[in-house]
Amino acid sequence: MKKILNAVLVVEGKSDVDFLSSFIEADFVTTNGSDVPTPTIEYLKELSKTREIIVLTDPDYPGESIRKKLDEHIPNLKHCFIHKEKAIKKGKVGVAESSKEEVLSALESCFTNSSVKKGNLTINDLVKLGLSGTDNSKELRETLSEIFHLGHNNTKSFLDRVNTLGITYEELEKVIKDGR
Repeated sequence: MKKILNAVLVVEGKSDVDFLSSFIEADFVTTNGSDVPTPTIEYLKELSKTREIIVLTDPDYPGESIRKKLDEHIPNLKHCFIHKEKAIKKGKVGVAESSKEEVLSALESCFTNSSVKKGNLTINDLVKLGLSGTDNSKELRETLSEIFHLGHNNTKSFLDRVNTLGITYEELEKVIKDGR
């Protein structure tokens, strides 16, 4: 039985739609790659007035570029992230290369980038936790990003996303100490 989403799912291309529509019933919009056409942005902006928009792009640089471009023009987008290491087949990285289970897990952990942040972590907090300024900060952020379904992040986007979700210093510290 297919999962029914009463939302518009934004993906990069036809292969993503073909894969996802085998187990998800939703309205799909494709960006046709990282250069999202203006008419597609305008269409999504209009749709966002009455529908929930969920962005599920490939876990790579072009996928992140699409997210940023859409966020610049469309308020209240929801973002879902698949783990890069679980989205590789035959040397290709993408949504269509992931699994049904990975996609459904990502859809359970969507969040909205918002100017209204629920958390109040600072860059100094990240430094104290070893998430910035050390030799293994990047790896530690990647581990936490995987655990909290935050997608690929640099320090600034990691901070924005944990604050958007309201993740606390104590929660990060516990996961770091427990090793997951």
